[in-house]
Amino acid sequence: MPVSKLTLEIEISHAQSLKDRRQVIRSMKDKLRHSFNLSIAELDDGIVWNRATLGIVAISNSNSYLTGQMEQIDRAAHGIAHNLSAEITDSYAEILSE
Repeated sequence: MPVSKLTLEIEISHAQSLKDRRQVIRSMKDKLRHSFNLSIAELDDGIVWNRATLGIVAISNSNSYLTGQMEQIDRAAHGIAHNLSAEITDSYAEILSE
């Protein structure tokens, strides 16, 4: 059964503290979870205030469905980041098959 993985590198230029960073990351995670059936987690240590890495995973029986879903999630994440005054500097998706 294929599993898709999307990694997002996020820059939060306005963050002046970990609290600012957490607000952006929490909001992004909540909005993506609400819109899509996925698992999402922060992948870095959270030491740097103005950067974050999110990992998103979804599973399905269909590779084509996962490819389309990852594209939709990526577009949605870019829009959410823009609304939160953040920027996704890099995103890459991968489908892992048996």
